[in-house]
Amino acid sequence: MRRRRTTIRDHHAESALFGRRVVFALVIVVGVFMVLLANMYQLQVKQFETFQTRSNDNRIKVVPLAPNRGLIYDRNGKLLAENIPVLSLEVVPERVEDLNQTLTDLSNLLGLNQEQLDQFERNRKRERRFEQVILLDRMSEAQAARFAARQHEFPGVSIEARLVRYYPYGDTLTHALGYVAKINQRDVQRLKEQGINANYAATRTIGKLGVEGYYEEQLHGTVGYQQVEVDIHGRQLRTLEIEPPIPGQDLVLEIDIELQQRAQEILGEQRGTIIVMDPEDGGVMAMVSQPSYDPNWFAQGISVEQYRGLLNSRHSPLLNRATQGGYPPASTIKPQLAVVGLEEGTITRDSQVWDPGWFQIKGVNHKYRDWLSWGHGWVNVDTAIIESCDTFYYDLALKLGIDTISEHMFQYGFGEYTGIDIGEESAAVMPSRGWKRARFNQPWYAGETVSIGIGQSYWTVTPMQLAVATAVMVNRGGRPVPRLLSAIQDAGIELPAVVEQKPPVQLRNPEHWDIALDGMEKVVSSIKGTAHKAFRGAEYTSAGKTGTAQVRSIGQDEEYNAEEIAERYRDNAMYVGYAPVENPEVVIVITAENVIGGGGSVAAPMARELLDFYFAAKQPEATVTANAP
Repeated sequence: MRRRRTTIRDHHAESALFGRRVVFALVIVVGVFMVLLANMYQLQVKQFETFQTRSNDNRIKVVPLAPNRGLIYDRNGKLLAENIPVLSLEVVPERVEDLNQTLTDLSNLLGLNQEQLDQFERNRKRERRFEQVILLDRMSEAQAARFAARQHEFPGVSIEARLVRYYPYGDTLTHALGYVAKINQRDVQRLKEQGINANYAATRTIGKLGVEGYYEEQLHGTVGYQQVEVDIHGRQLRTLEIEPPIPGQDLVLEIDIELQQRAQEILGEQRGTIIVMDPEDGGVMAMVSQPSYDPNWFAQGISVEQYRGLLNSRHSPLLNRATQGGYPPASTIKPQLAVVGLEEGTITRDSQVWDPGWFQIKGVNHKYRDWLSWGHGWVNVDTAIIESCDTFYYDLALKLGIDTISEHMFQYGFGEYTGIDIGEESAAVMPSRGWKRARFNQPWYAGETVSIGIGQSYWTVTPMQLAVATAVMVNRGGRPVPRLLSAIQDAGIELPAVVEQKPPVQLRNPEHWDIALDGMEKVVSSIKGTAHKAFRGAEYTSAGKTGTAQVRSIGQDEEYNAEEIAERYRDNAMYVGYAPVENPEVVIVITAENVIGGGGSVAAPMARELLDFYFAAKQPEATVTANAP
């Protein structure tokens, strides 16, 4: 058998194959290397600035700093709203080994309730684990002392100091000042729409109502910033640069806090409102609405129980009665109606109406009763104001007609906003034929016009509107815009508030002002005047008009007895006035709800007491002026 020959290896072919493979691998390596070089060039040359910025962002963090809120003063420099330091208990969850046990121990130590714990849990879920979360928003001195003694037992829990809004006069100024409260989702949305949300990056509260809400932009200030170095987890290592915040501007109000306090004392527990205003420039010196509530509840975090109590109270403490309360004006608008009648030529100074104690529309059986059941006899415009004769005004209103009355009364500010510098205001209702058709799709009836003559029917006003309408009378047509702001203080400079006036009421015969004003003066000075008894013996001159407004209609044969009916059905007592008669300094409006008595017996004595206080407080000033060299 022949043996097979062994094949000799072809080294040349193998070498050529190896060479091709090496070249191919080298091409791949060079290609990959070129891609890497190109990518490195792109990252380190072309995109250098971009990645440097992103690197700095990972290393440097900008932390916003909240500005101090501006302070609020009264006209005499007394502080009405300030910022006070408080202690809050804050937790860094990452540093707490057993959070649930820690919360239990703190609850036992400090007396925390479930609502506070639930709020902490909600706040914790919004923050990162290494950031501080508030557990107790405002610690008492006793709580701070108890925690400080055992702080070593609670790693990751600390006491922090911050500023919060404080109202030293509590419920005395709530409806004028308003309050600040925590920023909610609606506030955030509104700030975003206005494009100013960045200015609130470090702010926890915002003005909600009153002056605090209306002048939020001035009071808030400008946010500051600090640049801090952080690690990869966002923890602060050191501060690099600080741009301090700019504090908010301070406000000076027209409010006289002593007059405000006295007005609140006079109202006491009585539901109602008192307004004292400068008739010339509209400066509001006092604006009380009762009942009220403590604004510090909102500034420091109101509980669910407290808020529910305010919301469900049948006395409506959240309502600002001075600017939102809708009351029938009753007889307080009789001087303005007299001017309308004189201007329209419907009556003259000598016109007389027989008052037997009631009024009837021809062909109608219903009798509209006068407050004096046996009547006033023959009555002219002067007597009608002094003695508040209803029959005279029933007759006048019917002759004028509702549209004429409405057209004139709009000029005094009824049925529209006064423009006072708070957001909480109602326009109330100045009815007309068109208004009733639009509101109820019903025609206007003559009987409704008769009731309008004594400020009843659909006609409602706010006390602030009455203050403006009385100022129009005092100014003989000038119509001021009421305001709470006196000046803004900025960097030591006091910038006075703008004094606004709305179009004046212009009469064809200016003597008609004198007729109505003379009647208002005799309401106080004449023995037959409805406010004479209240102001007897006063050391100053004054004028005014009483009013008693029905809140429930009385049947034709029904007798009204305030002591026998439910409180909510009792009349409202009202008074509008000014003092002194020559060169008036103040207009005063008082409304007392559901009282036993009327404007002359309830509201006018309140006005007398407050005006006595006002002029007594001015006596030292007058003495100093008189003795000046």
